[in-house]
Amino acid sequence: MIRALKFLLTKQLNRSKGIEQVDGFTLIELLVGMIMAFLIITPLLGFMINILDTDRKEQAKANSEQEIQAALDYIARDLQQAIYIYDATGIGCLTGTADTNTPNTCPNASTTGNQLPSPTATDRVPVLVFWKRELVSKAITITGTQKDDTFVYSLVAYYLIKDTSTTWSNAARIARWQIKDGVADPGGQACTGYTGKYVTDSGDKYCPNPGFALFKLDGAGTITQKMNAWTKATASYTADTTVLVDFIDQTKTDDASNPAPTAVCSLTSVPASFSVPASFNTRDTAKMTSFYACVDRVNTTAQVFLRGNALARLQNDNLNYKDSSKTYFPNASIRVQGRGYLFTKYSNRHYG
Repeated sequence: MIRALKFLLTKQLNRSKGIEQVDGFTLIELLVGMIMAFLIITPLLGFMINILDTDRKEQAKANSEQEIQAALDYIARDLQQAIYIYDATGIGCLTGTADTNTPNTCPNASTTGNQLPSPTATDRVPVLVFWKRELVSKAITITGTQKDDTFVYSLVAYYLIKDTSTTWSNAARIARWQIKDGVADPGGQACTGYTGKYVTDSGDKYCPNPGFALFKLDGAGTITQKMNAWTKATASYTADTTVLVDFIDQTKTDDASNPAPTAVCSLTSVPASFSVPASFNTRDTAKMTSFYACVDRVNTTAQVFLRGNALARLQNDNLNYKDSSKTYFPNASIRVQGRGYLFTKYSNRHYG
């Protein structure tokens, strides 16, 4: 019996030694395996990186296209309520950059050049400026808890801004600024700085914004002259610009190597003008055609153009427009006609 157990144990030990010798790898075998794995994995890894990079670029393009369209839709809805849109001459009157010595251009207007905020800032230009009439819901008390809606006038300005702020991209951006009239109420109280009667409940939210003054249409002169003569109230503005969309193309038309596309106005059937005064030609933002508007002041119509910059989402330099990479610069335009309320109401008075 003992001999039989010794025999079986000896056979098992010999068998285990043989298995261990067969399962081992030599150094040459390991090196060959590593080289084969490198030759197979490296192309696959490069392929995956290329797919991820392509997906990142396509996503940047898609985001820019969506944001450009969303911003254009927002501006269009804003403009649909416009009752008067300033052309380049009108904006010049409000910023003090027009020829204020010509009475027919800017009568009694903007000699101080501070009717719009930041009139001397060289990092921005007002591209689109207009008055609009907007609804204020449930503002006037009728009886008890019953409240009625009303309308107020607002002055709106859209700016193209390019600065060195680290909060935003290295491209340009569009910002919106607005001041609004208060809700008039014969039985109300006088808001601070104003002699008129306004609804002053709910924390004075129905009072005029500081600096607001309504345009004046009485007296002699055309509507254009009267609107160009608008001046703000003595109070300082507290309303600040709010960024509407970032990643707007910052390429200038005078770039030596790759200039921006030229601005083209397609309102050929009407005497339209670009809404950036020529006197702004020393500002870099005035040389950018990524946000501009053609304005038909008589028909209260504006055609707005936007061009984004998807490259600014992917890199920090070499962001200028090129024909070879124009797919990274999505553009869109829209033509909007406002209410034209002033021209409708006062046309019979020959205010032209």
